[in-house]
Amino acid sequence: MFNSLIFQYTSIKPLGDRVLVKIKTVEEKTGGGILLPSSAQSKPQGGEVVAVGEGKSISSKTLDISVKVGNTVLYSKYAGNDFKGTDGSNYIALRASDVMAVLS
Repeated sequence: MFNSLIFQYTSIKPLGDRVLVKIKTVEEKTGGGILLPSSAQSKPQGGEVVAVGEGKSISSKTLDISVKVGNTVLYSKYAGNDFKGTDGSNYIALRASDVMAVLS
């Protein structure tokens, strides 16, 4: 699921219309306490926005991104590229258009 690539940087700035999301942790146990193997766990589709690009450039105009840092979002199941950060958390970099909803 995650690349073996672990970034050794202290910050990541998405470019263009991209968004960096800290992936919500997946439940590893059922309600009854049964441990689920990773093959039985569904891929997470939500998390918290931690960084946002400057927006999409069209001609000489830049279109703002509608999500903001701190928003909790749902995104398309097969969107983006996921990786593990140096803090041990899982992240996904995706296009703003792959964000389906902002939760409140």
